[in-house]
Amino acid sequence: MPPTDASADAGTAPATDTSHGPGEAEAPPEDTDAEDTLDLRLPGELLAFLAGQVPDADGSEPAAATRLRAVPPVPEDLLDQVCGWGPTDTPAGVFQLVPVRVERDLPLVGRWMNDPAVAAFWKLDGTQDRTEEHLNAQLAGDGRSVPCLGVLDGAPMSYWEIYRADLDSLARYYPARPHDTGIHLLIGDVARRGQGLGRTLLRSVADLVLDRRPACARVVAEPDIRNTPSVAAFLGAGFRFAAEAELPDKRAALMVRDRSLRHLL
Repeated sequence: MPPTDASADAGTAPATDTSHGPGEAEAPPEDTDAEDTLDLRLPGELLAFLAGQVPDADGSEPAAATRLRAVPPVPEDLLDQVCGWGPTDTPAGVFQLVPVRVERDLPLVGRWMNDPAVAAFWKLDGTQDRTEEHLNAQLAGDGRSVPCLGVLDGAPMSYWEIYRADLDSLARYYPARPHDTGIHLLIGDVARRGQGLGRTLLRSVADLVLDRRPACARVVAEPDIRNTPSVAAFLGAGFRFAAEAELPDKRAALMVRDRSLRHLL
């Protein structure tokens, strides 16, 4: 999965100028034997205070010491709370991304993955264990990918993955930018395929991403270049074809929807 050419040239850093101008005295050589650190010994009472272990006269722990103790950092939500994005009106009806719960959704998602048209590109057909492993790998991660059901007018009919493309392995294969957000999609309901619904929902979800993620300037996707209906759906949803990318498991069409062009395409 594609990235910016983020390689750094170690030889381009400016060198420090050590030459001396006319009339300038040459600096004395550094004493390489000199000790550049001090053996500073702090009183035990101060060390105990800094560690928050100083008791009051009655043996209780003071409030000041308690305040000095480290507070565990609150984990950053890498996708701005997909679970709270809420419903959005689309030409096809009211649509909402609902984060997957394995115990509730595995049978449905597993059945969709075993549809031959889906399996040809997702390659997750077989026992439910394969789908379960795929879902759990995302749910147990740091939040850079969120698997969701796409619910249209109250009925689950599609599966989505909203992910941080700039933090994904995809970023090694295209010029990624900070907060690029990626989309994976499959329409699970066979009766709803081939009617332009994918195009409609892709546009709506891309707009939802841009509305809910102010730091994101681009929504990206990398469908298999052979999946002509998928590529056509992205083009119809306002994405532009940016490049072909040779990924480890497929040759992909890199599709991009730019915030700056969202009202023009």
